[in-house]
Amino acid sequence: MSRCSNKIEKRAWRALALLKCLAIVTVLAPTAMRAADAVTSDKVSFYFAAHEDDWQLFMNPNAFEDVLGGAAKTVFVHVTAGDDGLGAATGGRKYPYYLARENGAINAIRFMADADRTPIADSTGQMIFNGHPIYRIGYRNTIGYFLRLPDGDASGAGFAGTGFQSLKRLADGNIATLTAVDGSTTYHGWSDLVATLREIIKYERARAPLIQLNVAELDPRLNPADHSDHLMTAHAALDAAADMACVRRAYYIDYASSKLPENLTAHERDMASAVFGVTLAGVIAFDQSTAWSHYDQSFVGRDYYRIEEAAGRCHAAPAVVAAKP
Repeated sequence: MSRCSNKIEKRAWRALALLKCLAIVTVLAPTAMRAADAVTSDKVSFYFAAHEDDWQLFMNPNAFEDVLGGAAKTVFVHVTAGDDGLGAATGGRKYPYYLARENGAINAIRFMADADRTPIADSTGQMIFNGHPIYRIGYRNTIGYFLRLPDGDASGAGFAGTGFQSLKRLADGNIATLTAVDGSTTYHGWSDLVATLREIIKYERARAPLIQLNVAELDPRLNPADHSDHLMTAHAALDAAADMACVRRAYYIDYASSKLPENLTAHERDMASAVFGVTLAGVIAFDQSTAWSHYDQSFVGRDYYRIEEAAGRCHAAPAVVAAKP
């Protein structure tokens, strides 16, 4: 593979060659991304996570920086329940595992939004998108969505406990429907799910001139052996925004980042570690176990990604504006 010919900016100074970067992409540091946002601070940034701790582990401190002011609004879309095959069951604990993981994500979002501020009331409830009720929580300049679809396991084969349902099997046409673990709704085919995500993006974007989609890297040369749910969530988000104007795309290295050196500054690592710690505290509060040491040592302190900038001039609102679903 040829060396990257585009200008490359480092997050810190470490090991960019390990990314095996493609000649058509640029790897940006958070400071560079924030500088690019200086003239478009009214962007809406979307973090598409397969599981309720993915953005904390693989997309931070970028998410924290967006919440602190890098974006006018930051939207976290959690696609699966992260239930590990339990569905809505508790696994012998007080609360279902998926609700414990949701509580962790909600606590993390509130923690970032409340930095140096007094907590306020949130707004919660279901909203209908493309005919599907989806749990939504709004807090300050953040929004969280939880679609609660079955965890598909790393291979995408699904779990026996949830009828071997998975995002991958739905996309491949091996199953015709995919039902949320809480029974709230059923998606009839991949296109139904994509259309639903599209309505969420359009609604939350409103008239924002620029949106940013933060997703898992799909190039296996950069992000080998990633979890199927990570990849399928990225595919669904990208499909949903395929024909939208003024969309910046950020692709993150997920599991493969554990084999790369830490590349955050001490301050950035503190930010990422704090958010992940709050996430785990939320899980524990719902009587479920966590694994701090493994994830902290493997992923926290690393944030590798590439950017595809939006095409054209994106300082004015797009011509097509979504109506409320």
